[in-house]
Amino acid sequence: MFFRELPEPLFPYRFFEPFVEAIKTKDQKQRVQAMKKLVQQLPKPNHDTMKLLFRHLQKILTKSLKNLMSTQGIGIVFGPTLLWPELDSGNMAFNLVYQNQIVEFILIECSEIFGPAGK
Repeated sequence: MFFRELPEPLFPYRFFEPFVEAIKTKDQKQRVQAMKKLVQQLPKPNHDTMKLLFRHLQKILTKSLKNLMSTQGIGIVFGPTLLWPELDSGNMAFNLVYQNQIVEFILIECSEIFGPAGK
């Protein structure tokens, strides 16, 4: 609820479209670099909170056999909670898919995007 009730999402509004465009990138290496660049451009409080949150979500995934949370499940839960467009353009279904994919991708590539754990 904390993230959902923020006046602006953890991924600020002005970053919504750039993140959507980045997730659409076909080449895996280019997609990682585009996401990493965007994450580095975030305001420091957003970046630091995001880094901490995604590291925590990775810990949850290590217990997926017990808690039944998969990368996809976390994406479904956190995608629309962490990023949404400022104005609803009527593409809610498309946005939902991209929101989920962005969170899943950052979760999978967390070490590449934020650097090794512990730093």
